[in-house]
Amino acid sequence: MKFLDLAKVYIRSGGGGAGCVSFRREKFIEYGGPDGGDGGRGGDVWAEAVDGLNTLIDFRYQQHFFAKSGQHGMGSQMTGKSGDDIVLKVPVGTEILEEDEDTVIADLTEVGQRVLLARGGNGGWGNLHFKTSTNRAPRNANPGQPGVERTIWLRLKLIADAGLVGLPNAGKSTFLAAVSNARPKIADYPFTTLHPNLGVVGVDGREFVMADIPGLIEGASEGRGLGDQFLGHVERSNVLLHLVDGTSEDVAADARTILTELAAYSPLLMEKPRITALNKIDALDDDSIAAGRAALEAETGGPVHLMSGVSGQGVTEVLRALWSQIAPTRATGPEQSDGPWQP
Repeated sequence: MKFLDLAKVYIRSGGGGAGCVSFRREKFIEYGGPDGGDGGRGGDVWAEAVDGLNTLIDFRYQQHFFAKSGQHGMGSQMTGKSGDDIVLKVPVGTEILEEDEDTVIADLTEVGQRVLLARGGNGGWGNLHFKTSTNRAPRNANPGQPGVERTIWLRLKLIADAGLVGLPNAGKSTFLAAVSNARPKIADYPFTTLHPNLGVVGVDGREFVMADIPGLIEGASEGRGLGDQFLGHVERSNVLLHLVDGTSEDVAADARTILTELAAYSPLLMEKPRITALNKIDALDDDSIAAGRAALEAETGGPVHLMSGVSGQGVTEVLRALWSQIAPTRATGPEQSDGPWQP
């Protein structure tokens, strides 16, 4: 399944049906009076977060969604049928934005959460509503209200407990493949990962979800490279795992690059708990490991874990450190939705 996390969609709610001009005509009833029915209401356009989806690829092949219009009113005071609603089924974690791609309409973070995107038009009144003491036979009725037409953007931010960040080729995909059943593409060149990957990680009988995004480079927050397109996917994470390539010539500079880009993209990312790990220690001698660890601790101002995604050394300790940050969020539990949200 192809991954798509941004889609432009055109929606239109249904228009209301027109009211009817009609008069009662029966044998032996000379002045039957008006009996025109009202028009039916137009269908609404909703968005709903559903389980089992993790991409917006369906909206690449269908971008237009039009709800049905209401049926016109009929004689004998019969109201027209209301138009059917349309529901856009989106993955959990989808943000709905205005056409400017900046104004957030809604953020669907729980299964079953719904938002009204376009309300259908009301049906018009039939001539029965216009009968007065002085106008016993009105010949006018209201047209139905037109539907609402708008353009919106759908932006998916995957919901994961932990997010992997680091420079290209830092070993993020190797680590995810080693600790979960995810099978990301792994190769010895930068930008092997071209789209986010999710994996379910287990440690000490507990499980949590980890997201791996394409590597960041200097200037990523301004649009360079690939990482800036996917930083939103770790924005919802409870904790970040910052992997640093231990075979790099300057591990402190590599760490500084990532921290700078995280801060430039969103201050919220810098406020999240962060676990720093020196990776690929299986390729280093003891002196290089000690020097790299000291440089990283001085740069990040916190403890640094030692690990190797290939040999598995230190991996369990890193996972336990991640779980120690995730566990408090599991205790409180997610906030419950109060039902459909309407703008």
